[in-house]
Amino acid sequence: MSKIIDGKEMAEGLRKKLAIKAEEFVSTSGRIPKLAVILVGDNPASQVYVRMKKKACEETGMRSVVMVLPEDSEEKEVISAIESLNGDDSVHGILVQLPLPRHISEKNVINVILPEKDVDGLHNVNMGKLIKGEEPLFLPCTPAAIIELVLSTGVEIKGKQVVVVGRSNIVGKPAALLLLQRHATVTICHSRTVNLAGVASQADILIAAIGKPRMITLEMVKPGAVVIDVGVNRTDAGLIGDVDFDGVKDRAGFITPVPGGVGPMTIAMLLKNTLIAAQLANARQFSKGH
Repeated sequence: MSKIIDGKEMAEGLRKKLAIKAEEFVSTSGRIPKLAVILVGDNPASQVYVRMKKKACEETGMRSVVMVLPEDSEEKEVISAIESLNGDDSVHGILVQLPLPRHISEKNVINVILPEKDVDGLHNVNMGKLIKGEEPLFLPCTPAAIIELVLSTGVEIKGKQVVVVGRSNIVGKPAALLLLQRHATVTICHSRTVNLAGVASQADILIAAIGKPRMITLEMVKPGAVVIDVGVNRTDAGLIGDVDFDGVKDRAGFITPVPGGVGPMTIAMLLKNTLIAAQLANARQFSKGH
């Protein structure tokens, strides 16, 4: 029987620490860390995520504003909304809730966000630094959450065989880069991978981020492996991960549940980035004034 990695409990612990730091920041700077979220359209899953982010912000002593734009908004309207937030000194972090409607380019929109307000860590400047092994201003939230969840097991990452299933710019690629920085040997698999089960079954640490319910099955998991399930698939049976949890849990050494694994830690990482953004903005204002 594997050990369940309780992302919810870990996130609560981190949020308590962040609440203390946020309170200290407010008392010393007179400013409240503020996150602005742009939501385009009425995707029900996105609406839920945005509400969760806003609630988590407020519970941690930060502010959150949500700008809702209609589904048929033009790309230039979304860009205009971001530019107005870029120019607002009271806003420290800007997040565009993904996915965007198909007629809007994710890349164009995200790269309008000022790198110092890019709390999702997806701007070309922050992602470019990550690729070069430099320190970005902000780590992408879900990949950063994955690292924290793996570290919580006590399993050393250095020298391990890691398989990341999924090559998205939001999760798969940056997660692979962060694991490489910690000296893992990383393989990225995707829909065109030949013998996916054979490759996955060699992994000491297996990251599932492909967006297909219960795709990772027993024969794809090495006995004792750390299994991190990033998938959030909405089905008639409720939320289901990319891993067949019941089928795999007795073989894995450690495994994250869905829900209650990666999701809560991703939000905690967003709060951490928002606080960092506020601290950086305050330092810039301070240096301008002196």
